[in-house]
Amino acid sequence: MTITPRQFEVQPSSGVPIYLQIVEQVNALVVGGHLQSGEMLPSVRQMAAELSVNHMTISKAYSRLEASGVVERVRGKGMMLKESPITGTLKNRQSQLQPLMEQAVIRARQLGLNDTQILAVLKTVLQEMQ
Repeated sequence: MTITPRQFEVQPSSGVPIYLQIVEQVNALVVGGHLQSGEMLPSVRQMAAELSVNHMTISKAYSRLEASGVVERVRGKGMMLKESPITGTLKNRQSQLQPLMEQAVIRARQLGLNDTQILAVLKTVLQEMQ
């Protein structure tokens, strides 16, 4: 599988730094089994252009991924995913999703939505993303 910038989405207004959004998305894709060791991340230039962000932002994300042992620099080629110690168990994936879902529920409650209305929004999002 080829990793493309289209697998990533950044939300500049989310309050989370863009470089951190990218780091978290790479980690999630690894844990979810969508990225395998040996695959190359898109070049800094390619990723920056596709996501319409500064190339230094992508460079910072890649440096963080390298420092945490998720990727390694391959001279002349870019960043390659390393053999991951991260396990993609269901429990692990659910624990990574829970804080995001808690934030969504908090916002939904602030907007005055009840459980049924929140679930309806979630169903709509799931259907749109298929």
